[in-house]
Amino acid sequence: MEQTKGNEMRNINVTDDHDDDEKWVYDSSVDHKGRLPLRASTGAWKASLFIIAIEFSERLSYFGIATSLIIYLTKVIHQDLKTAARSVNYWAGVTTLMPLFGGFIADAYLGRFFTVLCSTIVYLLGLILLTMSWFVPSLKACEGDVCAEPRKAHEVAFFLAIYLISIGTGGHKPSLESFGADQFDDDHPQERKNKMSFFNWWNSGLCSGLLLGVTVIVYVQDHVNWGIADIILTVVMASSLLIFIIGRPYYRYRMPSGSPLTPMLQVLVAAISKRKLPHPSNPADLYEVPNSQKAQGRLLCHTKKLKFLDRAAIVEEKENSFEKQDPWRLVTVTKVEEMKLVLNMIPIWLATLPFGICVAQAATFFIKQGVIMNRNIGGFLIPPASIYSLAAIGMITSVIIYEKILVPILRKATGNERGIKILQRIGIGMLFSIATMIVAALVEKKRLGAVKKDPVNGSLSMSVFWLAPQFLIIGAGDGFALVGLQEYFYDQVPDSMRSLGIAFYLSVIGAANFLSSMLITLVDHVTEKGGKSWFGKDLNSSRLDNFYWLLAIMTMANLLLFVFVAKRYSYKNVQSLAVANCNEDDHDAAGSMA
Repeated sequence: MEQTKGNEMRNINVTDDHDDDEKWVYDSSVDHKGRLPLRASTGAWKASLFIIAIEFSERLSYFGIATSLIIYLTKVIHQDLKTAARSVNYWAGVTTLMPLFGGFIADAYLGRFFTVLCSTIVYLLGLILLTMSWFVPSLKACEGDVCAEPRKAHEVAFFLAIYLISIGTGGHKPSLESFGADQFDDDHPQERKNKMSFFNWWNSGLCSGLLLGVTVIVYVQDHVNWGIADIILTVVMASSLLIFIIGRPYYRYRMPSGSPLTPMLQVLVAAISKRKLPHPSNPADLYEVPNSQKAQGRLLCHTKKLKFLDRAAIVEEKENSFEKQDPWRLVTVTKVEEMKLVLNMIPIWLATLPFGICVAQAATFFIKQGVIMNRNIGGFLIPPASIYSLAAIGMITSVIIYEKILVPILRKATGNERGIKILQRIGIGMLFSIATMIVAALVEKKRLGAVKKDPVNGSLSMSVFWLAPQFLIIGAGDGFALVGLQEYFYDQVPDSMRSLGIAFYLSVIGAANFLSSMLITLVDHVTEKGGKSWFGKDLNSSRLDNFYWLLAIMTMANLLLFVFVAKRYSYKNVQSLAVANCNEDDHDAAGSMA
């Protein structure tokens, strides 16, 4: 009788705990007043839609500028092809490396909401200055419509404006995406599944902004006026900022936790100071805080890799009392594992750079090829940058097919909550990038053949839609690799570094842009010594087809390296209840979100 009554009481307690978990969110987040968030009225899709709206506007303006930048630099600033390509790559590189700084500030000091707010204001200042460079007489390129030589004041204002946009993006991009993903509770089954879908739909919103940016905005730039296009972008960004602020009561917030670098330094210092101590035979003897301490956040399972760092968690006799332990002498298993996560990311980061170099060609040489091809369709002249919209269409299509068709099938086939592992998704995207470079090389070879037969009208004999396959394929590849990289760098970093994690993803593209510029310079130097440079004064005197073949071969070789690294990668493994419940072999379990 007493046992039956006890069972009934336990069932009541379990039910009460379940109801409590359904009502409140216990993931260390707070609402806009600093209280425990109410699940029904905060977070999830109701909050993330406000966040996706501002991302749509940012992508609209960014791609409206980025895809036309090489054309602007050659037509208005009068840079030659090589210089213009390098200028675009430098700007894109800075734009995608600045988030490393912005992500650090968001995680350590300001928090994600206020970082987005401040950086969007800086972004707006850049758009306003860009608009002024077209309408303020002293900042205009010249008095007439056609400039033989632009004013220095215009060049200064223009470059200052686009680099202000870079700085704004530096805080905006990593904080906004991680802030959006923060709206979903990892410990709630339905919200965890929704978070997996969030990155797919986030990129669909991103591509919708891209699509309008490279069609509507580029059309206005090409057929009306760059200044009018800048006014549109400024108004749209200001409106989205207002929408973002209106959504404030619905958001869940993560408080900044101080510099994420300090705990990693503590692990390193502690491990070095205890380097002569014997490693315990039982990992359970390593120091860890009780799982019941919610304030500590999620605890990680011990892994066997990088065992040298485990010494930082060895308990010495004089440290049996944990009340006043020195954090530079004794750290938890979770802190050690977080350090391992960051170190394990370095090979993955390096192995994805060649993919980023392939992506960089779409906004430079692919667009420039479109300028000299036949863009006339039924009397309508397509702006050359608008061909980039096909990449957005390819990405949207691949994301929808993956989300709605492939994932449900793969979940049943593999038993994995994601369908396939994150690194497998990235590897598939790399295959698409190889195919892109091969197709691009074949198309450019055909175009050069037409130019050889007719030097004057050879390129014009080919429709710009000959470039469609390479844009569609690179877009489909982005739907796998870029979305996969976003998931990877958000999910596999320590919980306190998620803005910085998105910045790591962006830094892949940023570093790849710089590497693309360096590669162009190196190839130009080597091929010029060999007789004739692959990069002439214009595309007709260049050999971009050879350059594309080089990239294809480099990416093929790199894919083999990536597969080797990915097979040996250990995914983040979060404790569910206690250390004893950790399963080191189940690195891609639903609980680890890997």
